[in-house]
Amino acid sequence: MKPFVVSVVGPTAVGKSKLGVEIARRFNGEVISGDSMQIYRTMDIGTAKVTPEETCGIPHHMIDIKNPEEEFSVAEFQRKVQALIYDISARGKLPVLVGGTGLYIQATLYDFNFSKEKKDERVIRRLEAELEKYGNEEMYRKLLEADPKQAEKIHPNNVRRVLRALEVYETTGKGLSNYKEEQHPSSPFQPILIGLEMDREELYERINRRVDQMIVEGLLEEVRQLYERGLEDAQSMKAIGYKEFVPYFKGQYDLERAIELLKRNSRRYAKRQYTYFRNKLEVSWYPVRENDYEEKFATILSDLAGMMDDQLERY
Repeated sequence: MKPFVVSVVGPTAVGKSKLGVEIARRFNGEVISGDSMQIYRTMDIGTAKVTPEETCGIPHHMIDIKNPEEEFSVAEFQRKVQALIYDISARGKLPVLVGGTGLYIQATLYDFNFSKEKKDERVIRRLEAELEKYGNEEMYRKLLEADPKQAEKIHPNNVRRVLRALEVYETTGKGLSNYKEEQHPSSPFQPILIGLEMDREELYERINRRVDQMIVEGLLEEVRQLYERGLEDAQSMKAIGYKEFVPYFKGQYDLERAIELLKRNSRRYAKRQYTYFRNKLEVSWYPVRENDYEEKFATILSDLAGMMDDQLERY
């Protein structure tokens, strides 16, 4: 029988981590982080990692597995998390995948295929030389010609993704968009997706308060240490909560502006998360408010038990 996987999804700051722990406690589970940034060591405050107290003794996986200077991809996430799901299930426990990085969760639950071609260092060096010579716009134009569907999904200034898409095209003769078109909607698991949603204004206020609390807890110093280690251009430092402070350290704007941008970018990210999960995945949504978490969580736990019973009856 395919393993059950319960995935808790939704926008940032809505309460996913707390629900994930409650589900794991109720159904003898272990939590797997579905956040693309919580994998990084020392990046604790800005990624809103659960504290030891918040885990309530429940094992949490995919946290603190990479150094901030290391690269990480959705394909690597998929491989690691799928292996964890099988391992947790084999030990008689329920895997609970919790996070807001939609592509990572979708790719894992529905077994996306990624290019298995190894990176060709010669091609990479040549593309980097062309970038240096001709600039971002010319490389993006090349991608528009080679793989227009993929180019539409990438900002012209996201050089890393532009070069990767060009590299895949030049080494395989096939664009990244072709790989995505070949995906199949079937899953190697029995996924159940629970989504938390909140009134937009209430969520935005919650996000603003969370940012203020991060500042109090020492976010600025956390980012400063990474910046002073020379990691400004690292993949990890492109994340919301980190990239906003780099111009501040360079004297390009003041701290108040950096915090304002962090709040704005976090709110915009929450909106994108809603859009992704609603358009890409079949999710059972539950509205929550600040004052009714306990009541809603009780409803979700009861409904979840019924969902798993219904799926078991199909086997």
